[in-house]
Amino acid sequence: MKTVKHKILVLSGKGGVGKSTFSAHLAHGLAEDENTQIALLDIDICGPSIPKIMGLEGEQVHQSGSGWSPVYVEDNLGVMSVGFLLSSPDDAVIWRGPKKNGMIKQFLRDVDWGEVDYLIVDTPPGTSDEHLSVVQYLAAARIDGAVIITTPQEVSLQDVRKEINFCRKVKLPIIGVVENMSGFICPKCKKESQIFPPTTGGAELMCQDLEVPLLGRVPLDPLIGKNCDKGQSFFIDAPDSPATLAYRSIIQRIQEFCDLRQSKEDNLINS
Repeated sequence: MKTVKHKILVLSGKGGVGKSTFSAHLAHGLAEDENTQIALLDIDICGPSIPKIMGLEGEQVHQSGSGWSPVYVEDNLGVMSVGFLLSSPDDAVIWRGPKKNGMIKQFLRDVDWGEVDYLIVDTPPGTSDEHLSVVQYLAAARIDGAVIITTPQEVSLQDVRKEINFCRKVKLPIIGVVENMSGFICPKCKKESQIFPPTTGGAELMCQDLEVPLLGRVPLDPLIGKNCDKGQSFFIDAPDSPATLAYRSIIQRIQEFCDLRQSKEDNLINS
């Protein structure tokens, strides 16, 4: 991990809120700068969807003298997932906690990423053994922070509050919250409809109450789902979509957070 500059965990309280989709688009967005090296690590052991979203289904992991070699989407975007170790994407992973934790530690320790600017870790939903393993293993290597994904409904926000509590207990910095599926903007009339109404004020009110930054809201766009199924970047097909603009704004805020954190650490070292 000494060769990795910034480490970002992507968390969610529930499954199905778009955590892996966000992780993939965060990686794609950061990798648009050809001088920035990106690594995307999928440790959602029981539901590894990153290979599908990134167009890497059927790829295999190769081992070299320096460790496991990532699978590359672009020259500057490498991916590692437990999905690459399965003979079929339909195979169920039926492992107990110790085996899952062992695999996660192996991914964190043995993948030969090379020099990387950003490592994005797509985690399982909830607050489980796997999350503790990642945080504890990376504690010495300094994690920049966590991005927490939610949808506007209270049933999702309820679990995000637990996720925020978890981060505070394990002293994991919170970069901010992203409200996914936040309304639907009609491509013809441009009017916004609330598909999942925020009955308790949505992520904005929750973030105010818990004093956590709201990084932004990503509206629904049918093209996001289609492009994920095709394993292609949504940004290429829909550069002017409100969802693309929202993603770009969120990615910029994450970069600013990491840069500021790095600057503070550099000042402490030099003082």
